Amino acid sequence: MTRNPFPGVWQPGDNPGRRQFAVLAGNAGWAGVLEAGGWLPEVTVAYETWGEPDPARSNGVLVLHALTGDSHAAGPAGPGHLAPGWWDGLIGPGAPIDTDRYFVVCPNVLGGCQGTTGPASPGSDGVPYGSRFPMVTIRDQVAVEAALADQLGIGRWSAVIGGSMGGMRVLEWCVGHPKRVGRAIVLAVGASATADQIALCSLQIRALRSDPAFAGGDYYDAAARPVDGLAIARGMGQVSYRTAHEFQNRFGRSAQEEEDPLKGGRFAVESYLQHQGDKLTERFDPNAYIVLSEAMNHHDVGRGRGGVERALAGVRAPVTVAGVASDRLYPLEQQQELARLIPGARPLTVIDSESGHDGFLSEIDQVGTIVASALSE
Repeated sequence: MTRNPFPGVWQPGDNPGRRQFAVLAGNAGWAGVLEAGGWLPEVTVAYETWGEPDPARSNGVLVLHALTGDSHAAGPAGPGHLAPGWWDGLIGPGAPIDTDRYFVVCPNVLGGCQGTTGPASPGSDGVPYGSRFPMVTIRDQVAVEAALADQLGIGRWSAVIGGSMGGMRVLEWCVGHPKRVGRAIVLAVGASATADQIALCSLQIRALRSDPAFAGGDYYDAAARPVDGLAIARGMGQVSYRTAHEFQNRFGRSAQEEEDPLKGGRFAVESYLQHQGDKLTERFDPNAYIVLSEAMNHHDVGRGRGGVERALAGVRAPVTVAGVASDRLYPLEQQQELARLIPGARPLTVIDSESGHDGFLSEIDQVGTIVASALSE
């Protein structure tokens, strides 16, 4: 099959950059059966590492990305990587996650589009999965990460760290694999998806599927991709990631440059949201956006475990919980619940930011202090 390059998806034959790859199958700790009943007999995981494992492989730190992140948590943009690391400055020699001390691993999530098996990956027939890709959950993603840890010879992580969707997976590690987590750092997330969060994700999914180019999810060989739907979905998400106060201070009712909104032109905030959406279409796959959004909607550490309170009561690792003061997507009450229900949780730490949910990414100094303090315990 001739490879059809298109924006947003890393494919075999592209420059790998710093990526490494692990293939998980039945003989590599991966059973293939998914929580919702689907089946993926083989999974490729793209991951990046920093630092070196100690002889006992006891110094591993697992860093988990959010919805549109990838394995490139640190390092410059360059071949294979369109942008600098999403937590650049947090990982490296002498950094809060000190690679002179720790062996740091960041995998691209199951269902993603930057090297790990996802909807754009070829199925057994060589054709991209597209609409055939099965539903995956946060638990499935963590099962893949656990199989990767097995392949890397890491029986127990010194720490597992992540925010937003990455924080969902940190919680799932703590609940589902309590003996494999030495300590945990959870940022800007809750124990389960709320009705408000599900509503927002579902509207983004509907916007994407309504794009005529979506073609039921089988657009990989078509001339057009559903970029308009993806851009609208991203714009909707971007509103929830930031704050009304920031938008008012930054844009107010200003027009975009010389445009006149009374004559069909745009307000500056409209231009901003369109720009954010257009940027994402260059580095992300629409199907992956849907698959991962649905996984977030199904996030619930208490499912099948007697509820959230009972599930969190089984966490054994010391846990640092942090939230962003201005976060309207994952408000502080959700982190307060985590800090209250997890037996080993430290008092809640609040990140002071006007950036809303995105503060867990943008407030590097504050996040770095939180992480360094937790790792020093």
